[in-house]
Amino acid sequence: MNDKWIKIYTSHQFFKSEMVKQILIDNGIEAVIMNKQDTAYKFGEVEVHIPERDYSNALEIILENDL
Repeated sequence: MNDKWIKIYTSHQFFKSEMVKQILIDNGIEAVIMNKQDTAYKFGEVEVHIPERDYSNALEIILENDL
């Protein structure tokens, strides 16, 4: 994992970030979730990160799927 990873998507709802992550994975793009929400009160953000080299393809997939 020598690639630089960047944030491609952010949401306050975990399930939306999980959907984005799964769609990217289904299209052959590595994706991970960084959950920055407080565990007790559920405020904060949930981010999806991808390798920088996949940014263009991932952005196109996200836009095509209206996410």
